[in-house]
Amino acid sequence: MKIGILGAGQLGRMLALAGYPLDLDFVFLDPAVEACAAPLGEHLHAEYTDDTTLAKFCAACDLATYEFENVPAAVAEFVAARVPLYPPPQALSAGQDRLGEKRLFDRLNIPVPRYMPVAAREALDVAAKNVGLPAVLKTRRMGYDGKGQAVLRQDGDLDAAWQRLAGQPLILEAFVAFERELSCIAVRGRDGDMAFYPVVENVHRDGILRTSVPQHDDPLQALAQDYTRRVAEHLDYVGVIAFEFFVADGQLYANEIAPRVHNSGHWTIEGAEVSQFENHLRAIAGLPLGSTALRGHCVMFNLIGQPPDDNDMARVPGLHIHHYGKTPKPQRKVGHATLTAESAVQLVRRRALIEPLIR
Repeated sequence: MKIGILGAGQLGRMLALAGYPLDLDFVFLDPAVEACAAPLGEHLHAEYTDDTTLAKFCAACDLATYEFENVPAAVAEFVAARVPLYPPPQALSAGQDRLGEKRLFDRLNIPVPRYMPVAAREALDVAAKNVGLPAVLKTRRMGYDGKGQAVLRQDGDLDAAWQRLAGQPLILEAFVAFERELSCIAVRGRDGDMAFYPVVENVHRDGILRTSVPQHDDPLQALAQDYTRRVAEHLDYVGVIAFEFFVADGQLYANEIAPRVHNSGHWTIEGAEVSQFENHLRAIAGLPLGSTALRGHCVMFNLIGQPPDDNDMARVPGLHIHHYGKTPKPQRKVGHATLTAESAVQLVRRRALIEPLIR
């Protein structure tokens, strides 16, 4: 079976690495000349909106998926009309507009921070009064790793934020004084069967995910699964989905969904019985889902910018290094490393060895 993947970044790369043992082949469509997944399959180099290449892409695969959520909706519809596309186009659209996403959570009775759409400078004043400060002004579309947003702490911050982000649809969201950031990673098969990984506690810095630690017996596991199931069933979802939450006063507040495999699930390659990447492929190919159980204790570190020397990292027991084949640049994810251990105490000791090396 040949799987078509829209996008050929590191997520596509890890999907292909997980798929080859399942006897799956891959074709990628990506406009980047040096897409890091390209060596692992056929690479069609073109814009996503190039209908001729899109038709060639569809003809070359048995079914399709995507590795990032900003695939244009018209492109998803084009592909879905020719080959099975998972997750379905409505799931892709749900995660592309932050306002529509928040309204979806409202309809499904999933708690969200206060929010208001902002279409003009005067509307920002109104939203700031109604939502309250501090708040976060965000672009409704695009934006990741802290891009496309500004924190408003006082009235004097509004003008500068508007000047930086104006010219595109915006949303103002109440700033959540969270105690923790959690993500729930789940997979749903074609038959509706679902499996959930342990919730993951995430730490961000400068808007970029730095560490992810899967939790053992977290008290919010069942609630996170319930909210994630509501979204997945509503969207008739197939594949891996990630749902990011803020924890405040012991309650979950929805942040956003990612209709794809997710950075906070990279630990599953070594830390779970079956990785998120293999389970995504199992789901879209119609295979039974694999076990999401933990193998032990672990933590995932993103490698940002210039990574540490491999010789230094390789000396740390239980460390698994993943490079993405990307040129190092400031604030760019160029790889990740997952540290595994048999016990919580052993993990703490090993973290003390690796953390001085990780920027």
